[in-house]
Amino acid sequence: MQSIENNIVRRIRGKGRGAAYASKDFLDLGTRAAVDQALSRLTAKKAIRRLKPGLYDYPRINDKLGEELAPVIEEVAKAIGRKNNFRILISGVLAANQMGLSTQVPAKIVFLTDGRDRKVKIHNQSLIFRHASPKNMAICGKKSEMILQSLRYLGKRGVDDDVIDRLNTILSDKDKKHLKKDIRYAPEWVGAVADKIIGDCE
Repeated sequence: MQSIENNIVRRIRGKGRGAAYASKDFLDLGTRAAVDQALSRLTAKKAIRRLKPGLYDYPRINDKLGEELAPVIEEVAKAIGRKNNFRILISGVLAANQMGLSTQVPAKIVFLTDGRDRKVKIHNQSLIFRHASPKNMAICGKKSEMILQSLRYLGKRGVDDDVIDRLNTILSDKDKKHLKKDIRYAPEWVGAVADKIIGDCE
């Protein structure tokens, strides 16, 4: 029988470096006490990195220097959400940056949430969680989240033909079908832009 520690390692390595975890992500493998002990041993072995109590990541490594890189903020935010039982929605500026629609790097890392407002410091970076309405949170966890949040951030005047052409190119038919279902949660002008991206996709 595989030990809890070995099962945790297998799961973490399977997802790859950069992924973040809450202790509760492993409770299907054993009791809370056994999981906590296994995570403590893995931290001591430097197999994982402890970011906060009950929060860990499998750090990326700088190949040239052999040093651990900073945590992947979005992965950490998702793990914090799972740890505290709330959903998160990526901010517009971060979504636009990740979609290649903006080169601006946000000074503050903001996520919308259906939980309470809070601020969590991870290493030298602060993650800000702001409570949002249920309507805004309806697109959580979908590719539509990235698209609609990006468009909201760029604004009506910032969305030109180049933006529409890029999104039309990088989105699969499946992505467009999901977007078609989710535009009802967006402002009217965003919906009009999304219609152009979707085109004749059925």
